[in-house]
Amino acid sequence: MGAPLLEVSGLEVRLAGDRGEGRPVVADVGFAVPEGGAVALVGRSGSGKSLTGLALARLLPEGLRLAAGRVLWREQDGGRTDLAALPERALRRHRGRSLAYVFQDPATALDPVWRIGSQLREVLALHRPELDRAARRAEAVRLLGLVELPDPETLIGRYPHQLSGGQRQRVMLALALAGRPRLLVADEPTSALDPPLRRQVLDLLDRLRAELGLAVLWISHDLAEVAHRCDHMVVLDRGRVVEAGPPQRLLTAPEHAATRELAAAARPSGARPSATDGGGALLRVSQLRVRAPSRAWRGDAGPVLLDGITFDLARGETLAVVGESGSGKTTLLRALLALPGPHPEGAVFLDLPEVGRVDWLGLPERRRRPLRRHLGPVFQDPHGSLDPRLALWRSVAEPLEVHRLASRSALRERAVELLVRVGLEPELADRLPGEVSGGQAQRVAIARALAPRPALMLCDEAVSALDVVAQRHVLELLRRLQDEDGFGLLFVAHDLGVVRALAHRTLVLDRGRMVRLGPTEEVFADPRAEAARRLVAADAGLDSAP
Repeated sequence: MGAPLLEVSGLEVRLAGDRGEGRPVVADVGFAVPEGGAVALVGRSGSGKSLTGLALARLLPEGLRLAAGRVLWREQDGGRTDLAALPERALRRHRGRSLAYVFQDPATALDPVWRIGSQLREVLALHRPELDRAARRAEAVRLLGLVELPDPETLIGRYPHQLSGGQRQRVMLALALAGRPRLLVADEPTSALDPPLRRQVLDLLDRLRAELGLAVLWISHDLAEVAHRCDHMVVLDRGRVVEAGPPQRLLTAPEHAATRELAAAARPSGARPSATDGGGALLRVSQLRVRAPSRAWRGDAGPVLLDGITFDLARGETLAVVGESGSGKTTLLRALLALPGPHPEGAVFLDLPEVGRVDWLGLPERRRRPLRRHLGPVFQDPHGSLDPRLALWRSVAEPLEVHRLASRSALRERAVELLVRVGLEPELADRLPGEVSGGQAQRVAIARALAPRPALMLCDEAVSALDVVAQRHVLELLRRLQDEDGFGLLFVAHDLGVVRALAHRTLVLDRGRMVRLGPTEEVFADPRAEAARRLVAADAGLDSAP
């Protein structure tokens, strides 16, 4: 292993301004990344691992500041520069050139109004000014090919929303590589991807690391996933380093309680028993078909996104929906929620408390609106689904206020109770969404969905942003609440370990069609359909050395 490329010591991040100047959120963190090596920062959601990564280049969000510490960078000539002490103008030369970032959510990291090619050319113009316009375009195409994106000549003309999640993540990787960095900071780069895409992106990063001589700083909550891809692991808990060492030792013989908890929860296991009949079908879906919004200017009705979807969901039952990226999982949930966008056709019936059986898709929106309290949606992007201007407790209390389920004086108390039930500390109630981690924001979104005690929960990757310990806690919470309240749960997920732990039955989608439906263990033991076999094989390979 090479000499240290990056040496961090005494790193401290504090709240700025009047939000508690004396309280550090990251304290006395230290580690080193060798030239060409790979180091992982692991820990639960809110442990400070992402803030530590951002602090290296002073990219901390508003309200936080780098208060102390050294970030020594080894230059090409062997000299060392303290990035923490550099003026802002000098530090800009290192961002993207010395170290570059691949963030967790490419949908929010990419500019939605700029084409992919324009975003790549902008980065190239900033970091490689010697390239002229034609050379920048050629380099953009080369970079997209380097990260194994198909038909890069066409792709540079597309917008981010026209790409799948896996493609957007590869674009983020191409943007990070555009400045020819020596260190790549990968912050949960695959947490929102299905197993085949996760494996592909992780293998791609390993290949690029070997070919380009990159050093990598992994930031992850999944010990098992990064253990085979790093040489050294640093465990953070409540903003401090609590243990460090070789990955295999931390997995097999952890010493600190936080490491033991992460290792024990690395892969959820155990299948749920069959659901008991809670009194008949809560949801009946028959021959559901979904088309993309019509394109009248082209004279067509838009392509079919889902076709022939038929299933029932009983009270107290959990049905998981799995499939590769682009298979139609999120489209199915949006259709069942009757949200604006793709037009659903077919029959969807709900049997709701105090209301009875309703033709959900046949109702006009003015009659659907008061019934929406019976549906609890949890969307994939928690920060995108929470109002950035509202304190967390107000977001949780919003459905209670809209549907008049609590008095104004009781709203805050009810909201704080819900935050505590999903594993958050009461003092977080007054923070804004931008002041908490992705995992904490995800739990806020779950608390908000649970607030009106819905008959049906619809979760789109509801635990994908959570660390493995928080995942286990939330799954246990959902199971307990389901046992107490008897709600049905439609659960979109890409982590088959989570599906096995939570779902009674599993529905597999492939290119908008159902290819398998049955008891969860039966579906994974005998996948039958090729799409199901790919998911099972990729999931099994995530914890193996590439």
